[in-house]
Amino acid sequence: MGKSVTFAAILAVAAALGAVPLAAQETTPAETSAPTIPQDGADAIVAVVNGTPITLGHMIVLRANLPAQYQALPDETLFNGILNQLIQQAALAQSVEGKTTLRDRLAMENDQRGYLSGVALQGVASEAVTDAALQKAYDAKFETVADTKEYHAAHILVKTEEEAKDIKAQLDAGGDFADLAMQHSSDGAAAGGGDLGWFSQGMMVKPFEDAVVAMEVGKISDPVQTQFGWHLIQLQETRIKAAPTLDDMREDLASEIEQAAVEAHIKTITDSAKIERPGAGFDPALMRDLSLLDK
Repeated sequence: MGKSVTFAAILAVAAALGAVPLAAQETTPAETSAPTIPQDGADAIVAVVNGTPITLGHMIVLRANLPAQYQALPDETLFNGILNQLIQQAALAQSVEGKTTLRDRLAMENDQRGYLSGVALQGVASEAVTDAALQKAYDAKFETVADTKEYHAAHILVKTEEEAKDIKAQLDAGGDFADLAMQHSSDGAAAGGGDLGWFSQGMMVKPFEDAVVAMEVGKISDPVQTQFGWHLIQLQETRIKAAPTLDDMREDLASEIEQAAVEAHIKTITDSAKIERPGAGFDPALMRDLSLLDK
């Protein structure tokens, strides 16, 4: 919405000020007293451009929407830069008053509509995420989730059973699993000595999984056939992975709660609105006809 314009604007401010890199501006903050608030508060006029006032509120809003690295600039630098930017924008905007095209006016209407719709949803999203809502969402997802057993295994994958049996004989004779995997295995895990990392049930094809589940740690399987070929499997270790805690899932659950609240609010508002669609039968290709804006 408005942030993309603000971001571009402050880049121009920084360039105009010749701002030095932020790393070079690190200083020990000085003790300062609280600023004196003007009697008119946010309505206090800081500049007038051809009769159009610019207020302290305009400056506060612009600064609040800056990316973090620009908010780290000293207040004096930002005050002058933002004020100059707003003055320049006001003068430039006045210079095209009465000269805006239909495309300009429609773009401004879209920007306003988008901004206000964001305002309508911000409160809905933030109010939806409460401790009670987070606990309820967590319980619904994880209350009945059991701890999961995970397996760490390596394998050697070859095309034929004969190859697998020959390599198994070498392993039984004391051959190193990782070395033989790098020499003979035909999949991408070969470069890492056949290491497949950690996995749980349901992540591997069934014959492979069944063999792993039945194995003892440290043992090497007989040849196991899957659709990919013949495997020799070494089970290296197992562990129990507990279900995630509420704190582990807080951010994800908050996002889901916000999304659900926003969708519900949008539905409520649109369902209660009187909506007519006289353009439903228009040719969709009309959206590409920029000549319609030449007015």
